Amino acid sequence: MTTATLPERPEAITLKGNPMTLLGSPIEVGQPAPAFSLRAQDMSTKTLDDYAGQVRVLVVVPSIDTPVCDTEVRRFNQEAAALSDDVVILSVSVDTPPALKRWCGAAGVDRVVSLSDFYDHQFGVDYGVRIKEIGLLARAVFVVDKDGKVAYAQIVGEVADEPNYTAALDAVKASL
Repeated sequence: MTTATLPERPEAITLKGNPMTLLGSPIEVGQPAPAFSLRAQDMSTKTLDDYAGQVRVLVVVPSIDTPVCDTEVRRFNQEAAALSDDVVILSVSVDTPPALKRWCGAAGVDRVVSLSDFYDHQFGVDYGVRIKEIGLLARAVFVVDKDGKVAYAQIVGEVADEPNYTAALDAVKASL
């Protein structure tokens, strides 16, 4: 599928007040979570099914090396300590696996699994969060229950804002 044939949502979000277009259809609560194939820090391929049977929190960030993304992933890493082993938090960005490995090591992030959509950008399209104008992912949080259905979906309206942590964590607890 080429970019020209993808569904586009003009002005779906803003980046520092500037309207941005999202590619792909929005994810709705209750629908099955789209399958994905992403790269881990060690270059291995990880899929949604690799975490079957767990509540999966998909923390989608534009770039791990930016202040808001750094804050967000660190916050979810801290929150993970209080969550059950039945929960896995996956951070997704278009950063390369080596960049993710470097950042996680420097930040001491060890409870969030960082995954890359750098290679084919299909995750961004399938989850409706690929920003057409800049090629990055919009800031979003998706909670996928143990049955593989989307229990929570938030695409943050302004990329420079943090997500609603409380709502996402409440959705996680309700999915256990």
